Amino acid sequence: MLTATTTTASRFGVMGARGLLKRGGGASCAYSSLALLAQRQCSARAARHVSTKLPPTTRKTISLQCQLASRRHATTTASPTTPSTAPESSSVPLDWNGFFTLRKTRRRFQLVSSIFTMVTGGAVGTALLVNLDMDSLLSKVPMDPFFALGIVTLSFMGLGWLAGPSLGSALFYTFKRGVKQPMAVKESEFFARIKKNRVDPSNSSLSGNAVPDFYGEKISSVAGYRQWMKDQRAFNKKRTSFV
Repeated sequence: MLTATTTTASRFGVMGARGLLKRGGGASCAYSSLALLAQRQCSARAARHVSTKLPPTTRKTISLQCQLASRRHATTTASPTTPSTAPESSSVPLDWNGFFTLRKTRRRFQLVSSIFTMVTGGAVGTALLVNLDMDSLLSKVPMDPFFALGIVTLSFMGLGWLAGPSLGSALFYTFKRGVKQPMAVKESEFFARIKKNRVDPSNSSLSGNAVPDFYGEKISSVAGYRQWMKDQRAFNKKRTSFV
């Protein structure tokens, strides 16, 4: 049992630690510094009020009580720094059916854009040929001027047709925001499957065993992919039967 002097010293030590923590609560200090200062102040208060003739066991008990009180108060007053959790992505992962649907829509955008740019390129080429003096250029071409002008106009139309897919893809990704990265991932996986499962074209023949859609351009659905796989197996079966 603790004596009255021991109890009085313990109370003084705890009160000293709490008073110090209350006075330093508004200061912006680290947890370790706050606990260390409280422990030192508690030990100093306890040393002043406790007689030096107390037994070592009693002094150790008082010191432990001061440390527990300072740690408990520092834990309750210290502001916890919880890291802000990043918001989970609400975008649903793209499945194969959605990928093929978006791929078909992108092809339509590219086709319409190619037609538009082809017509625009032909119109621009015709306007340039009409407004510019082309006699010096046509005289150097060993061809009838009518055919030469037609070839130049078709060249402009071909350039417009080639520029159409780029314009169509840009328009598609503008209207369909947030699908560019998922489509790129799925497209890479799709082409990896095509490369892995397609047949060897060196064993093909124009008459008996033609390569069935080597690049997988005609695949527009999951059912179409399964049919493509059946065609690849049929090609391999025909090749082994011929050999």
